Amino acid sequence: MIWTLGLYFFRRYMMTTLWFFLGVVSITYLIDFTETSGRYDDLPGYSVTGVLYLTALRLPLILQQTVPFIGLFVGMATLIALNRKSELVVARAAGISVWQFMAPFLIGATLIGLTTTLVINPLAAWGERQGTEIETKWRETAGSAKPAPIPWLRQSSGDNDVALGARAVLEDGTLLVDAVLLHFDQDGRIVLRQDARTASLKDGYWMLTDVLETRPGEIQTRLAEARVATNLNEEFVQQRLARPESVAFYDLFQKIEVARSFGIAPHALETQFHSLLSLPFLMIAMTLIAATVSLKFSRINQSRTVILGGILSGFVLYVVSVLVRAFGSSGVMPPYVAAWVPVVVAMALGATILLHKEDG
Repeated sequence: MIWTLGLYFFRRYMMTTLWFFLGVVSITYLIDFTETSGRYDDLPGYSVTGVLYLTALRLPLILQQTVPFIGLFVGMATLIALNRKSELVVARAAGISVWQFMAPFLIGATLIGLTTTLVINPLAAWGERQGTEIETKWRETAGSAKPAPIPWLRQSSGDNDVALGARAVLEDGTLLVDAVLLHFDQDGRIVLRQDARTASLKDGYWMLTDVLETRPGEIQTRLAEARVATNLNEEFVQQRLARPESVAFYDLFQKIEVARSFGIAPHALETQFHSLLSLPFLMIAMTLIAATVSLKFSRINQSRTVILGGILSGFVLYVVSVLVRAFGSSGVMPPYVAAWVPVVVAMALGATILLHKEDG
């Protein structure tokens, strides 16, 4: 009987999850398509088909960020629906404990978390890279992009001390778009600024195109191409400029090891790695929070205050997780602590509340 009932609960949970996913995907796609269309409709490369494709590329990343909330709302919706039909009351009357009929929901939440980490995240990383390239090409065609020199790199070799920044980073960090190069003398004063449409890393030098050179007290000069010597290699630049969102889960561990070999602090990559590892447990925590506010029997409707409390609790957990991960990415605290502590605390609190309510 327990296996049959567990399979029934699991099927109800997964069907509710499927409908929630379809709803979130549809709403997110429409909203992001509208916002993207309004932002790019004046660019020469704009087309409805292109925006539809760009929105589809960015959808997995947005979906990955909403998965914890989907887990919370799915748990609440499924348990409330079972309560209204008195199915949980019948299960309790048959001698089945809360932990037994909650097991299918926890297994389902774990599977959703694993699917997000192993399937949705690689798609999100690939889509983020492809979407950035498309957006950059559109802005290059329009010629309206203004450089915002981030992130910065610094290279020093002999008397050559140069700081590099760019508006966009493509091809795993080997192509900088709207690049800015600041040349310093031995006293730390800027002696030359080079603004280039692109800066491509070659073997031992940066190849700049469409370069505007500015020297103190001199008239600006424009060059079709220019070379700047560098002692940076391709792997170092890729690790230095790698964004965690654009790295798939399967590649994160290798990226972390390579970054360490170059002496680069991989705090952001480690935080992303541990966050994805802990995502299935975060889904379990969200399900336990949903159970604490949805198991009380009510034939007509659940207490709005209790449901609102569950939603606020899940929201607070998500916000705290994001803030703590930001601390881990910046190196303020160890990445594994930033990723795991909020999840473990939330799971312990949810389990404690259920134990208090059900077992006294």
